[in-house]
Amino acid sequence: MKHFTSVDDIQDLNQLIALAKNIKQAPFANKKIGENKILGLLFFNPSLRTRLSTQKAALNLGMDAIVMNLNTEGWALEFEDGVVMDGNKAEHIKEAAQVVSQYCDIIAVRSFPTLTDKEKDEEEQVISAFKKYASVPVISLEGATEHPLQAVADVLTIEEYKSVKRPKVVLTWAPHPKALPHAVPNSFVKVMKKADVDFVITHPEGYELNPEFTKGVTITHNQEEAFADADFIYAKNWSNYMDYGQITCKDPSWTVTVDKMKLTNDAKFMHCLPVRRNMIVTDEVLDSEASIVIAEANNRTYAAQAILTKILEHGE
Repeated sequence: MKHFTSVDDIQDLNQLIALAKNIKQAPFANKKIGENKILGLLFFNPSLRTRLSTQKAALNLGMDAIVMNLNTEGWALEFEDGVVMDGNKAEHIKEAAQVVSQYCDIIAVRSFPTLTDKEKDEEEQVISAFKKYASVPVISLEGATEHPLQAVADVLTIEEYKSVKRPKVVLTWAPHPKALPHAVPNSFVKVMKKADVDFVITHPEGYELNPEFTKGVTITHNQEEAFADADFIYAKNWSNYMDYGQITCKDPSWTVTVDKMKLTNDAKFMHCLPVRRNMIVTDEVLDSEASIVIAEANNRTYAAQAILTKILEHGE
């Protein structure tokens, strides 16, 4: 593994999850592999779990981490080629990525979508530019269309909590007051298609995700039907994909409640966090024994550590 910016970069999911499980049992066992190595964490957008878990993963491997919030601490970057830079952009990504590559052995970047320009978002303009001009491996800490580190943690969590060999996993849309990206659901869909699960997506009509990602997946607009006999409920909001970036539904009947969870096979409740209580999911569900969101968040460290390990091994 040279870069990790998409679930597509996972060649063997079972092997990767097995590595993450081993790392979780002995997180400091491989500290030599990162000795005298620097991980640069570059944030264009806010973070809590992604920043802390990835930084912790680096420290567990003996790496040092440099963190920079580019949106507030760095020069505004230009990503277009051939432009006359007479505006507010002070530095071009061509120089910036090459310079950062001299300071860091791995670059990890977090950059949310515009949710206004679908073409640029789907090109992953920011992360793709770092991959193009950096001379070191690049990791996505969430991009415009994917959040692959979250997806690895999600699979690890399902593997730990499943009670049947092939569990039924449901990705359900839920209401939210803001227009949210598609990155988490996109990566979750991609990784579930690689996993040995019975996977179903449920959402209101018109809230289909990118059909390139959901091809072959069972999709229903009946949430209660989807919840029937489910082993895992993964709740997440996303904005409209066809009417790009717009909120076209706030239907509160899609909130995950105790009554809906009763339709399941004593399912575990999952969410990537942060979560809007009593909008995405009720307090009663989130505070119940069915909720594994804290364990899921904990697994972010071991998912990141597994990816860093694979990349460091590739460079040996």
